[in-house]
Amino acid sequence: MNICVIGTGYVGLVTGTVFSDLGNEVICVDKDAGKIAMLQRGEMPIYEPGLEEMVKHNVEDRRLTFTTDLAEAVKRSDVVFICVGTPPKPNGEPDMSFVEGAAQEIALALDRYKVIVNKSTVPVGTGDLVRKIIETHRKTAVDFDVVSNPEFLREGSAIKDTLEPDRIVIGAPTQQVAMKILELYAPLERPMILTDVASAEMIKYASNAFLATKISFINSIANICEAVGADVEQVSKGMGCDHRIGAAFLNAGLGYGGSCFPKDSSALVTTAEKYGYDFRLLRSVIEVNQQQALRFLDRLRQAMGGSFEGKVVGILGLAFKANTDDMRDAKSVELIANLLAEGAQVQAYDPIAIENTRRIFPQICYAKNAYEAAEGTEALVVVTEWNEFKQLNMERIRASMKRPLLFDGRNIYDPVKMRRLGFEYHCVGRTTAAFNTR
Repeated sequence: MNICVIGTGYVGLVTGTVFSDLGNEVICVDKDAGKIAMLQRGEMPIYEPGLEEMVKHNVEDRRLTFTTDLAEAVKRSDVVFICVGTPPKPNGEPDMSFVEGAAQEIALALDRYKVIVNKSTVPVGTGDLVRKIIETHRKTAVDFDVVSNPEFLREGSAIKDTLEPDRIVIGAPTQQVAMKILELYAPLERPMILTDVASAEMIKYASNAFLATKISFINSIANICEAVGADVEQVSKGMGCDHRIGAAFLNAGLGYGGSCFPKDSSALVTTAEKYGYDFRLLRSVIEVNQQQALRFLDRLRQAMGGSFEGKVVGILGLAFKANTDDMRDAKSVELIANLLAEGAQVQAYDPIAIENTRRIFPQICYAKNAYEAAEGTEALVVVTEWNEFKQLNMERIRASMKRPLLFDGRNIYDPVKMRRLGFEYHCVGRTTAAFNTR
């Protein structure tokens, strides 16, 4: 099948590449000429394990191409995927201008029947919006259909999640249209859910909001564990064994970040308000998440004598999660901004995300590795759970620090072992009383 994918971010680039790998002819479109030039040279604008190799393979086999010419790409395609960004506005509503712009350009290029697929994360009613825009701007009365096909990929495992999704959701106006998209996914042999368009749009937001709720819930439990002397890891393990709850997203820490959970939770709250419902539960989830990193920072400040002024703090991990270079809503940004505002000197390391962070904080010191980031520091803070941090020579780390104060924001180290190595060890939801019972 001939496919056009509009947008070459995480969703668009991965979607287009995987569809080409399944044997389709795919044209990926982006207005950013610099990004398209990078892709045509074989350079990736994002870091995603396995993506570069898959892009190269399909480009060489001439199934995957990149262009800035949206009109030509639409004309050559049977199915057009909209995979553009919907960033949050200051009030939490999603900015729909990129979706609207894509719909207008599709309308102008429409020359025969096509299926237009919204894969961007969009509020309920976007299918109707896209249809109205295309009907208004099309040059001839060419028929078309609009489908919702939300993505559920995770950065860092996007290829695997696209090839092996838990479910494929297709929201279409008729079963006949749904079958057209189902045909694309048939080679994956994964569970298919066929719904109306509005339900498919809601499934995406509801899923992300529920996962965000699990994270804020376990972080709230962790805060109570610190107060009562319990161990949140044992608590989450006991909870996760219940099949009605499940272990996923029950890891206490600094809270959620990235491009999806913060944006989608806020968008669902504003959508609910638009239709007269006060989504108090989700507003509380967002509030807990906003407070979690600041609470961690308060504990660090207290451990350092009540002030960061003139202190050297090391940061291990900058990306919002491991196996990505994405800095959107990364907890490191919040922590570093506060540390700098209070007079601290920051030296940081991340295996992938340093260049992206440098655009935000050009004034801090960037280390070549974790050992250099720890050298001479009065505190070392783990922000991202990169596997390489779990394998460090912690005796070497301790010896290089001015003060062996270790704040583990992702609970990746064993508390008893860290104390035995001489660290002043602090984590999330695991107290000294709990350590001594082991």
